[in-house]
Amino acid sequence: MEQKLFEKYEISAVNVTDISLKPYISLTPVALPHTHGRQAKRQFAKRHVNIVERLVNKLMRGGTGEKTSGKVIRTHGRLQGKKARAMAIVEEAFDAAYKQTNKNPIQILVDAVQNTAPREDTTRVQYGGVSYQISVDVSASRRLDMALRNIALAAIMNSFDNKETLAQALARELVLASKGDISSYAIKKRDETERIARSAR
Repeated sequence: MEQKLFEKYEISAVNVTDISLKPYISLTPVALPHTHGRQAKRQFAKRHVNIVERLVNKLMRGGTGEKTSGKVIRTHGRLQGKKARAMAIVEEAFDAAYKQTNKNPIQILVDAVQNTAPREDTTRVQYGGVSYQISVDVSASRRLDMALRNIALAAIMNSFDNKETLAQALARELVLASKGDISSYAIKKRDETERIARSAR
């Protein structure tokens, strides 16, 4: 009998349509998304970490300043090191997303990641002491990292100084991103990244 995530959601039924991301989205059946950092010191080993655990890890981010609608929002790293709490938030968000859509929340997460992963980015190069921004293709591994980071950051920012809880903000962001809705922060970030890259070609 297959293990269900949080003893509720089937992982084997989840479908990944983006062939470039498929090798990097791990859908190993687990009851609890916690590997205790076993893959941390091996190069490229995070591709074997379950996609839900990677989302949990992104929620445990440190204090950072992110500019949105003209003001800088500080995310104070309140979940830093608190993995059990971060997992409970993700489980609550998955329950809320399931109630809203009646779809498997792991499929919603995978769809959201596929929709928000940018294909093009910019990097800085130097020619003779002068710096230029040039457009580059993004590797599949980095695309996945950027998508997860933006989804987690959207949830943190939307619940900051707000009545909405982090779990509710995460559920809303996942549902919007999975539909490709332009009001999703992660979709906006993808479009902005690709627009800057196009102008730097």
